[in-house]
Amino acid sequence: MYVCLCQGVTDGQIREAIYEGCCSYREVRQATGVASQCGKCACLAKEVVRDTLAQMRPAQAAISFPVEFTAA
Repeated sequence: MYVCLCQGVTDGQIREAIYEGCCSYREVRQATGVASQCGKCACLAKEVVRDTLAQMRPAQAAISFPVEFTAA
C-alpha cells in the first residue's frame, strides 16, 4: 500500500529499506524520501518502521552470534 503519495513510497519499500540496514525512522526517511514533502504520512510511516523493527528483533536475538565451524 502507498504510505507517501508525494514521493510514491509504499510500505514494502519502507520494509525493504529496513531489511537492507536502516535501523530508525530517520534512516528510512533518508533512504526512501518518505514524509519529506507534506508530512501527512509521517505517522503511518513511523508505524510501519516501528512494527517492522519489532518483528525483526526476535529474529536477530536468535542469531546474535554467528556459528563457526572448525575442521577437526
